[in-house]
Amino acid sequence: MKIKSTAPATTRRRRSRGRPTVAVVTLGCPKNQVDSEVMLGQLAQAGLDVIEDERVADAIIVNTCGFIDTAKEESINTIIELGALKRRGRCTTLIATGCLTQRYQGELLKELPELDAIVGTGDFPRIAEIIAARLEQGSPGSRREWFEHPTFLYDAGTPRRRIGPRHWAYVKISEGCDKRCAFCAIPSFRGDLASRTIESVVREATALGVDGVREINLIAQDLPAFGIDRGRKGELIELVHALTAIDDLRWLRLMYLYPHKLPAGLIDLFADEPKLCPYVEMPIQHIDDGILRRMNRGGTSAEIRLTLDRFRERIPDVAIRTSFIVGFPGETEREFERLVDFVDEQRFDRVAVFTYSMEEGTAAEKFGDPVDAGTKAERRQRLLDLQLEIAQGKGDALVGSRRTVMIEGPAQDDEFAFEGRMATQAPEIDGVVYVSEQGVEPGEFVEVEIIEALGYDLVGSVVSPRHSLPVL
Repeated sequence: MKIKSTAPATTRRRRSRGRPTVAVVTLGCPKNQVDSEVMLGQLAQAGLDVIEDERVADAIIVNTCGFIDTAKEESINTIIELGALKRRGRCTTLIATGCLTQRYQGELLKELPELDAIVGTGDFPRIAEIIAARLEQGSPGSRREWFEHPTFLYDAGTPRRRIGPRHWAYVKISEGCDKRCAFCAIPSFRGDLASRTIESVVREATALGVDGVREINLIAQDLPAFGIDRGRKGELIELVHALTAIDDLRWLRLMYLYPHKLPAGLIDLFADEPKLCPYVEMPIQHIDDGILRRMNRGGTSAEIRLTLDRFRERIPDVAIRTSFIVGFPGETEREFERLVDFVDEQRFDRVAVFTYSMEEGTAAEKFGDPVDAGTKAERRQRLLDLQLEIAQGKGDALVGSRRTVMIEGPAQDDEFAFEGRMATQAPEIDGVVYVSEQGVEPGEFVEVEIIEALGYDLVGSVVSPRHSLPVL
């Protein structure tokens, strides 16, 4: 990885009196968000003053992403931009943690003079101690690297200060991954699978429910593998049963389901458990068998189709979201056309498309990167255009139907008053349902009649309230 920084060495200023203020900037995926929430909890418990505006913070923590080139570039650019605050603002300490630091470690300190310290993904629970040490001992000789633990698995007793709405939350049930997809570097810096216990997850979810959470989104690198590291294959089924028994929870959503080797009985559980959202996020990545073998995905196109058929047979209203990689080394026009035909055939509800990024240390690195950037971009756009047409058709088919919607809050679009989500729409990554009626509250479940489709978004009219949270 090449990093360019033009920032000069900074002159350290004395921190103002009073409790030091700390801001956390989060990049990347929901799993990173949970890590940031754990750091915020540690900071608050230690008596540090946590603020949202990094422009007036004494210390800034950047929780980075290091998955693919675009994510790495965003992380590096963010560090450089925040480093400017050390020259003209209040900040005296800038610390990076997360996947980028775990992956590149000392290289970051050499190339980014803005950084005062870097912290690995297994040591961020010590962030309050590290911040205090840097603020009090911010001399050139102070310790600048913390990489003593390979990973950190939080539990129900770990302090956590949530980011975002009160009515839904992410819950991370495991760390790491035992799969070795050829394009993915995550296991090299996040490690092998390490699962929490059912008791730990249920305790956390119960406390979240008491705090007003009505929707829990389970996340992990490989959700179906939960418990395998403890010799408990299929333990995800037991966990779901335990979570749906929590009275305060209304929706439970499973994220990151791989398309093969699903736990026995999982599809039946979707069909039989009303609290389990009829929503499947399944990263398929490609459908050509040759590409799947080179990707080391461990499944075949026939198995993928069979799994999709089984979900749709048992759960007629299921929404399926998937992701694909175009431009994988050696992908021919014929192989790509198979992928186009597959998307057209399957009529997915949502599709994310990534252009292949060659990552050092992965098995695919030996293939090089022979597909040019222009071809990758064209293939990506072709799939996205096709999927938008499919999504518009699916949205049009919903017009006139009634759906339960959870109100999120004020609409991002000024044309409407509020926006919400159906059970088939995950937070932050899928579309929303806009409503113009007043008198609804975030976290409230209402019945909505769909009156218009706007691509991935819908417009609805509130028919009747269903259930609401107390307003605090």
